[in-house]
Amino acid sequence: MPKAIVPTDLADYVSDWKMSPGLEHEGFIFMTGFTGASKDGQYSDDPAEQIEAVFTKIRAVLEQAGLGFQHLVEMTSYHIGLRHHLDQFKSIRAKYVQEPFPAWTAIEVAGFVREGAVVEIKCIARKT
Repeated sequence: MPKAIVPTDLADYVSDWKMSPGLEHEGFIFMTGFTGASKDGQYSDDPAEQIEAVFTKIRAVLEQAGLGFQHLVEMTSYHIGLRHHLDQFKSIRAKYVQEPFPAWTAIEVAGFVREGAVVEIKCIARKT
């Protein structure tokens, strides 16, 4: 039976959006796509701040599940203006991901649900 992984700071995902920040099933943790909105729902004009905020949310789900970034097996990132912030993204991502590095796909998109977001990341982790 799947088990919801809901860090306290991300409880609004359940109440507002009716989705789990993470869902554990058969040893895997499937994560919702996270954008870089702050706790008050605002987006910084600085892509680096948004990217850091996303990795903070990913860390919260991993820690709630008793895991770390070394447990990531797949990451998909969606970007508006990918070429404009790819170097920043790669640099920030390198602070978090560890060898063996997760599989990663980066995709340019036209937009997100909320105006102002420049990146959304979804991940899959696996308990070892």
